[in-house]
Amino acid sequence: MKNNGNMSVLLKGILKENPVLVLVLGTCPTLATTTNLVGAFGMGIAALAVLLCSNVLISLLRRVIPDSVRIPCYIVIIAGFVTVVEMIVKAFFPALYEMLGVYLALITVNCIILGRAEMFAGKNSVGKSALDGIGMGLGFTLALCAMAFVREVFGNATFAGIAIPFLEPYKIAFLVKAPGGMLVYGLLIALVFAVTHGKAPLKTEFSCAGCPSAGSCHTGACHGKGGEQ
Repeated sequence: MKNNGNMSVLLKGILKENPVLVLVLGTCPTLATTTNLVGAFGMGIAALAVLLCSNVLISLLRRVIPDSVRIPCYIVIIAGFVTVVEMIVKAFFPALYEMLGVYLALITVNCIILGRAEMFAGKNSVGKSALDGIGMGLGFTLALCAMAFVREVFGNATFAGIAIPFLEPYKIAFLVKAPGGMLVYGLLIALVFAVTHGKAPLKTEFSCAGCPSAGSCHTGACHGKGGEQ
């Protein structure tokens, strides 16, 4: 049972609670870094590393950090790990560093990372917090790569910067612009919703329990017969 619980924590961020496509967080880097698959993958891995490290450290310190200053403390911890990741990328992957630009530093204020610190790492064990960071980071990375694949391949006729000659005459330049990014983003959100929820029911059962007007209402629902909407 414990293993099943840990697996659930790890997997929920990939689809069921994907931070980008379900929770709709981190929209700014999602739209800005998904015109190229390499940049999207790099941003995803950088965010995953910060998520994992910050979740672990915040979980370790959750009983030490005073509740009144927890948010500033979380931000300082996250900023420290972002600085380390930024220095590593700049030193070993200069092309990626130039490609991501300011968005790499802005991981500090990415609401996905601060949100997981507040909602999960500050309340759970180190092991679960680590799994949550990995799962959410993978979900973020996969969402970015899915968007980048569509936008780059069909918008630029390239794949990870490599030209695809037979697609060149058919490329849709609109997709690599901001409105095209919003379109792809919306379509992916709709696709994930369809996969995870299926069709919405045409009829919804409801009752009048708790309604202040139930006593004076003469509908069938308020007389205990139920109703349809």
